[in-house]
Amino acid sequence: MHLIINEKGEILAFQLTPGNVADVSVAETLSKGIFGKLFKGYISADLAKRLLNQGLELFIETVNDQLKNIAQIEHTRHRSPGNFLVNLLSGIVAYTHRPKKPSINILEQDRMLLMAA
Repeated sequence: MHLIINEKGEILAFQLTPGNVADVSVAETLSKGIFGKLFKGYISADLAKRLLNQGLELFIETVNDQLKNIAQIEHTRHRSPGNFLVNLLSGIVAYTHRPKKPSINILEQDRMLLMAA
């Protein structure tokens, strides 16, 4: 699962792919129309450079860890693809309702500067 989140830890976009799908194609697709700082976990140096040229600065994030360990989306014995998707989407919904998410404190004047750029 690939995620794009904002500075408040809110999920902006996600995509499910097989394990052999490169981050390059997914990150570029998910980040269309987004500018500023991109919060992404594992990523290649080439993709980091390409996204920086697009105007996105990368940071490591902990949302996947919270989804796996708190929302319990990681499960190895689903009985059906439907059960897998229900478990995954339930975990994402549960995460969105968490009052405390991993976030970065950005001052309002800095946020306005980012919006104006």
